[in-house]
Amino acid sequence: MKHLTLHIAGKYKSFRLAVPVLVIALVSGSCKKQLDVKDPNDPTFAGNVTSEAGIASFAKGGIYWNGFNYGDGWLGDSYFSLPWGYHELMGDVIGGGQGSNNQTTTMGVPDNFQADPTDPSTKFVNPSPQASAIIRGFNTTAATSNANNALYYEWVNMYAMINACNQTLENLGTISLSTDKANTVKAWCYWWKGFAYAQIGTLYYAGLIVDQSNTVVNKYVSQTAIIAESNRNLNLALTTLNAISNQADYNAMIAQLIPSQNQTGLGLPPTTAMWARSVNTMLARNIVLNKLSPFVNGNPNATINKASIPAMTAADWAQVITYCNAGLKKGDYVFTGRTTASNSFFSATGGSVAGICTQSNQNSTYKVSERLVQCFKSGDKRLANFSTANGTFYGDANTNTTRYSLVDGVATNLSGIQILGSRQVGGLEIYIGPTFEENQLMLAEANIRTGNIAGALVLIDGVRAAQGAGVAALAGSVLSAAQAMTELTNERIAALAFRGLSFYDARRWGWTYSTANGGGRYGATLIYNKILYTNATINYNFMDYWDVPADEVVKNPPAAGSFAVLNPNY
Repeated sequence: MKHLTLHIAGKYKSFRLAVPVLVIALVSGSCKKQLDVKDPNDPTFAGNVTSEAGIASFAKGGIYWNGFNYGDGWLGDSYFSLPWGYHELMGDVIGGGQGSNNQTTTMGVPDNFQADPTDPSTKFVNPSPQASAIIRGFNTTAATSNANNALYYEWVNMYAMINACNQTLENLGTISLSTDKANTVKAWCYWWKGFAYAQIGTLYYAGLIVDQSNTVVNKYVSQTAIIAESNRNLNLALTTLNAISNQADYNAMIAQLIPSQNQTGLGLPPTTAMWARSVNTMLARNIVLNKLSPFVNGNPNATINKASIPAMTAADWAQVITYCNAGLKKGDYVFTGRTTASNSFFSATGGSVAGICTQSNQNSTYKVSERLVQCFKSGDKRLANFSTANGTFYGDANTNTTRYSLVDGVATNLSGIQILGSRQVGGLEIYIGPTFEENQLMLAEANIRTGNIAGALVLIDGVRAAQGAGVAALAGSVLSAAQAMTELTNERIAALAFRGLSFYDARRWGWTYSTANGGGRYGATLIYNKILYTNATINYNFMDYWDVPADEVVKNPPAAGSFAVLNPNY
């Protein structure tokens, strides 16, 4: 495992990195210079991490620089712009622009669609299907060096984060800290390792469990095993948090671990109880996002063939209900990101999907999808986030044609609603982990699936009210399971837009699978040949779990007994 130094000037400094991939081709895009290991701007345990402030800085930088910035200087400038961009592209919350940028033009393009199901002349067929032509065709080290391998970025970010957490845990005993300050740092590392393994296991078909820093592991395990490792770390975080008794020591340490610019709005340091509720919501997420719960063409009993994951069971839904009942509450502080004018781990204009979208659709790299906007009810006050003033952007028949641009909600003083986009410094709150809305909508879906539709409608109403939607309440309505699921799916897409979840939702509902295997999206709005259609059928046929990046497999070949590194269903 190679040892690399990434220098980023400013408050959060640089950090000595070691990640599983043996050669990091993209480092040259971000590095400014190499630093001596004793440089105060390059904290290492061997050199200068010898105090409480030092370990807090190291632990903080390992998450926000190593995890959320490292290697992301190609399109945008952080984890929230490119890796999350793929999620939102494949979830059809955004479309790609024209030209080739890290395959963002191509990754979200379906295999085919028919704008009018009764008119064969409105069918579009993609000449370059995602799974065979894009994911497999460009999963090479050469493509990575040319910024054309979409599979690379999330893997690098999350394993850099895991390695930094391992380094912190291994060296924590060398620093003089009170018991509960040390426990706060431990909980921090366990939480973020749980987060990182969840991101790996929810996206890739296989992964590596790396328990020690600066080591090479070549025994690849299944995504199920990776999710189990995520859960193990999350439960360690929960146990550690519950053991903290000195709240003053906890408060002093957590305030040092979270970047100061994040400590506003819902990003204030959470109490131990709030953080524990985040853990429970994350444990529920790990179940929900990694099991099928198909709802295709209005059928809550749909089935999907050739999926890489099993369907949710009654026991799964019961566990989700248990976790969510102990999960995040309205007003709880959660983990967020904010920008600063300089030296931030992401920028206001290029560091997030929402920031990139927040400009005229005529020149933004990402475009607001027609399918996102259709999920808001007529009269929903949150529609003020979107504008048609810039006219229609006509894409190249790839479903990225759209009438909408994302409004800068801070610059235009939107109030009373959830603001989706802004390019103002510090204006946009990026939700890094789970939120109250996600918790309530998972609980609502579990209630629908277990027969408590009335209870689910109250929960959906609560989310809409919290975001200022101003639409008529559902409570008291008599809805079928299919009608309730329609409300639920629309609200999850609307309320959780730009939070990196859209692809996983579309996948588990069955929409991203081939129509030949029971999937597809129906009743979709799209513009084709400059005509607006509102009942299109889209056959995405996206790979459900990605192959392991070639940069890892080629330079770190699988050991005997490893799990498959290529998804056999595609």
